Amino acid sequence: MMKDEKLQNRASPALKEGLQYGLAFGVIATVLLIAEFPMFMILFLGLFSFFLWKTFSSSGHGLPRKIFEFYLSAHEILRDDDRRWFGFEVREVIARGEDISRLMPDVPPLVLFTIGALYGKIDEHHQAVRFLSNVIENTDSVEMSILNPSVDLRQYSKILRRIESQPADAPQTSAAIRGLERARRNRGKALLDASRDAIAEINRKKLEAVNDLQPHLFADRNVSNTVSNEVLRAFPNSSVPESRYSNPRERKIAEAKEKAETEKFEHRKSITEVLHEIYDRKAR
Repeated sequence: MMKDEKLQNRASPALKEGLQYGLAFGVIATVLLIAEFPMFMILFLGLFSFFLWKTFSSSGHGLPRKIFEFYLSAHEILRDDDRRWFGFEVREVIARGEDISRLMPDVPPLVLFTIGALYGKIDEHHQAVRFLSNVIENTDSVEMSILNPSVDLRQYSKILRRIESQPADAPQTSAAIRGLERARRNRGKALLDASRDAIAEINRKKLEAVNDLQPHLFADRNVSNTVSNEVLRAFPNSSVPESRYSNPRERKIAEAKEKAETEKFEHRKSITEVLHEIYDRKAR
């Protein structure tokens, strides 16, 4: 998409940089010739310097270029039209945006907003809230708060200002940036609130489902009666309230009886074992 546009007026900057390199190399080569350096050494140094220049020059512009390509793809997905997108297409664009956010320490806030809006598009609302809240509610993430830019951000800002001042040179990219900025300004808070409401609704439905599926241990009347009878036979004195004792003497007598009963039934099975046997018999 970016190849079809004159995004950076690439012809003239490339020519300018090439002329600068040629002029610098010519001056250095002349000095080396005067100093009687061998010609093959001068050519070797010139080719080596040219290789380094091209390598670092291309890598320096790579990340800003990816940002504008990301804007173009994301705007196509987020704009209101009748196109239906596959989930994997949206996820691929999101992955590109997240790669940018990881590689760039001072990623432009518009990139973060766009990632959040894309997550909202595919109903991944927790991720949408994470990115959108960082832009909508965090004042430290606005453009004005970034005072010490990285090399990539400085290059990005130069390209962005060029597009804004000469939109005819990159009409599609300019339209994508304006559309995303407009969505961020007019619908950012609404998108964030919608994702939070969706999370609340999902949690509510999960809670209702848990309550509806909560097991009822003694739902079967026959099983309930059987369990009750066998538990009472196994633990005849298991639930006598202490409040019925009116004085210390009666309490001591009752405690002695309970101790005797406990010793009497100490070899009986536990209530857990009794319940397991009941359900095993029912299952068979």
